[in-house]
Amino acid sequence: MTITGAVVLYAIVWFVTLFVVMPLRTRTQEEENHVVPGTPPGAPAHEEVGRIAWITTLFATPVWALIAAIILSGWIGIADLDFFGRLNR
Repeated sequence: MTITGAVVLYAIVWFVTLFVVMPLRTRTQEEENHVVPGTPPGAPAHEEVGRIAWITTLFATPVWALIAAIILSGWIGIADLDFFGRLNR
């Protein structure tokens, strides 16, 4: 795996983890009984971008390390993912 591949893999894992972490423990404006005019009732009541980013990083880093270790060890290679026999290796 190249450095570029590792960075791309980390970005993918981080963003997938972000979309999993984002709705956790988020209170909506409707639940807080304070809907700002012009916003939907399901909008978050408080901005917690920094906390969500840190939690995402804490979960994404070990997942990325595990996936990178599997790729670098050779347990799973591109030939293992060739389900239709198109690589002819």
